[in-house]
Amino acid sequence: MTTKVLGKNAIQSSLKGIKILDNIERNQTGIKYGLDIWNVYDFLFRDKNNLPKLKVLEISIPSSSKYIVESKSMKLYLNEFYNISFKKDSLLIAKIKTDLEKIIHSDVRVRFINKFDPEPSYLNINDTTLVKSKSNSLLKFNGFRSICPVTSQPDFANVYIYSDKQISIKWVREYLMSYQDQGDFHEQCIEAIFNDVNDEYNCEHLEVCGRFQRRGGIDINPIRGNKKNILFKNFREFNQ
Repeated sequence: MTTKVLGKNAIQSSLKGIKILDNIERNQTGIKYGLDIWNVYDFLFRDKNNLPKLKVLEISIPSSSKYIVESKSMKLYLNEFYNISFKKDSLLIAKIKTDLEKIIHSDVRVRFINKFDPEPSYLNINDTTLVKSKSNSLLKFNGFRSICPVTSQPDFANVYIYSDKQISIKWVREYLMSYQDQGDFHEQCIEAIFNDVNDEYNCEHLEVCGRFQRRGGIDINPIRGNKKNILFKNFREFNQ
C-alpha cells in the first residue's frame, strides 16, 4: 500500500489542502450497515474577527463509502485551518464536508459537538463469571489491542457487541484477545469481529462498535451492523 504521508516525515511533504488527503479503498466485507465516527478534539480555526476558536469536530463516514481517509493525512489536513478565518462556522463545515466527499466518493456528516452521548448499559466480559450472555444484550470488552499495519504501533480500544443470540463469554473473550499482535486498521478489526461473531452464532441482529483511543487528537470509532437503525451513538470512554 502506497500512502502520501503515513510512515513518512510530514515536514518534507509539499502537499497542502485537499491534496494532502489520502484515501484507502475499503475492503468489501458484505456488512450491510455501519459508519465510522471520527472525533477531532484539537480542531483550531479563526472566526470572522480573526480570533482563534478551539472546538470538537465530529465527522461521520458511512461504511458504504468506496474509500476511507488515512488518519495521518486527515490530521495534517485539519491542522491547516488554525490560521484560516471563516465568517460563519457553517462555511467551514461546508468546506470540510465538500473536500472529504471528493476524497471518499460518498456523503459525509460534519458538525461541531459540545457533549457526548452517555455510555449504554453493558455486561463487562472482563469481570463476569457468567458462562453465556443473555440474548439481546450488550457486551463490553475492555483492553482490546491491535497493531497498525504500517507503523507497527499498538492501538487500544473498548469493544462493544450487541447480539440477539447468547454468546459464550470464554469464546468471545479469548477471540478478542487474539487480536493483540494482529496488524489491521480500526475499521478492518471491527469488520472482522462482526463477521467472525456472525459466522459463529448466525445472529439476526448483531452490531459491533470499537471505541478506540485517540492518536494525534483524533479517535476513530467504527460501527458495523446488520440492521439499518444503528444502536450505538457517539458516546465517549473515560480513557479516550
